[in-house]
Amino acid sequence: VHQSKLDFFCKLGYGKQDICKVLENLGQDALEDDVLKELIRMGSKPQALETQAQPSSLKLVARGSCSTTPGLKWLGEDESDSSLRPIVIDGSNVAMSHGNKEVFSCWGIQLAVDWFRERGHTYIKVFVPLWRKEPPRQDSPIADQHILEELEKQSILVYTPSRKVKGKRVVCYDDRYIVKVAYEKDGVIVSNDHYRDLQNENPEWKWFIEQRLLMYSFVSDRFMPPDDPLGRHGPTLNNFLRKRPVLSEKKWQPCPYGKKCTYGNKCKFYHPERVHQAQISVADELRAKTKVPITLGKEEERCNCKP
Repeated sequence: VHQSKLDFFCKLGYGKQDICKVLENLGQDALEDDVLKELIRMGSKPQALETQAQPSSLKLVARGSCSTTPGLKWLGEDESDSSLRPIVIDGSNVAMSHGNKEVFSCWGIQLAVDWFRERGHTYIKVFVPLWRKEPPRQDSPIADQHILEELEKQSILVYTPSRKVKGKRVVCYDDRYIVKVAYEKDGVIVSNDHYRDLQNENPEWKWFIEQRLLMYSFVSDRFMPPDDPLGRHGPTLNNFLRKRPVLSEKKWQPCPYGKKCTYGNKCKFYHPERVHQAQISVADELRAKTKVPITLGKEEERCNCKP
């Protein structure tokens, strides 16, 4: 009986010394419930719980990640493992656009950041002048200013430098920061500004701004970039935000005639029913199904023509 109880509580994870002490105090005929209560009263814990209670060794995890699984790759700012382009947001342009050009609305910046986060972008930078940290004034009202502090803690918001000289504010040109970082990261600029002065300043920037500028609109509190950022004949928004475009057959316009189309492989429209089969005409397809050769069909026509 003693050995059976000892084995039972050992399987539960309790130490042999603690079990033997309890059995000596309560006797060999003690019930298992009484032994368990005494072990708990003594403060004895199973080995599994003791290992969980011990502090685990510290592990370095990538910023913004909550996973501690081994083999986790460091997603640095170069975004070498991501198929999505880095995003650089013109904070002043987005905030003023959301505030109807009257109020610097920080909530508009948060909406834009959340939109790209939901798509899976991990490199998102927002540039805002440093003087926006100052208390709001009548000539420059700011709404939801605490959002700037939260985005700064998340290493998303970057303040461009500014200072005061003899009571006058000296502000660095934040547009140059935006274009320069986006150009170096081969990313996308989110702004409704055309940066014409910077296009004339650098010919390489001119091409980059023309090809990588993502304009947007705010519909109430909804951030909406266009589905065709470079026009009707340009790439889709999904391919525009990717380093490598994803081609899909669904982008073709479906044929208005559907299965009744008689153009066969000469039809320029999309036929979903012909994806996994050869593009042949309807007449040839019917002959193939009935297994009637073309020569036999011609001889039958000649016979039918005779009186």
